[in-house]
Amino acid sequence: MSTSKGEKINRLLQKIPSGTVILSSWLVQQGYSHDLQQKYIRSQWLTPIGRGAYKRTGDEITIYGGLYALEKQTNKNVHIGGLSALDLQGYAHYIAITEKPVQLYADEKFKLPSWFKNYNWTTPYTLKTTRLSAPDYALVSYNFNAYGLNITSPTQAMLQCLDLVPDEMDMEQAWYLMESMNNLIPAQAQKLLEQCPSIKAKRLFLFFAEKAGHKWFKYLDINKINLGSGKRSIVKNGTYIKKYKITVPKTLS
Repeated sequence: MSTSKGEKINRLLQKIPSGTVILSSWLVQQGYSHDLQQKYIRSQWLTPIGRGAYKRTGDEITIYGGLYALEKQTNKNVHIGGLSALDLQGYAHYIAITEKPVQLYADEKFKLPSWFKNYNWTTPYTLKTTRLSAPDYALVSYNFNAYGLNITSPTQAMLQCLDLVPDEMDMEQAWYLMESMNNLIPAQAQKLLEQCPSIKAKRLFLFFAEKAGHKWFKYLDINKINLGSGKRSIVKNGTYIKKYKITVPKTLS
């Protein structure tokens, strides 16, 4: 390979954070043809990790480096959410989540590419394709070493967790999470509650927020939030909360 081609790929690689995946389709957009990419593989600049995906030769990549490629190189709205996002933002101190997989959220029609699904990541993960995937305004940037990724903001992450109660998340754990959320932004919470499709999550969110006595709760306009009709018996043999039409454990009533 000519020195100029080597310099060209070297300049590009210097701009890409260490530990991240490099997509073939993105390289084409940057002016690196498939033929040129094959030359870079033969010259050991790049190492394939799956169909249409590479890493720097010798580089150690993580699941976060894979998410970086999806977000920055394909503009896909797939992000860390739920309990994982709350843990990263310091809201899960009292919950043991060391063995929990990273929770990824995306829109209902999203599908992970084969290179991502088939790669042997050292970090386990789950993917939830749901209407509770965070909209752009409910994402915040979180720094992973040399690069940033979008993760779900605390309010939306809490709604994502509450949607999993009681089958995938214990209600008392959800209460501990909400109890620590004394700095939520009322305007964002209002907007997300109005747009949230999960009646259960909204009712639990408001019940827990009021029970915790958070100052931001009084700024919410509950009349603008669709809480549905009918009762929601979330747990058996619990206490019925008339205001929010939900049944919760007696220990939380």
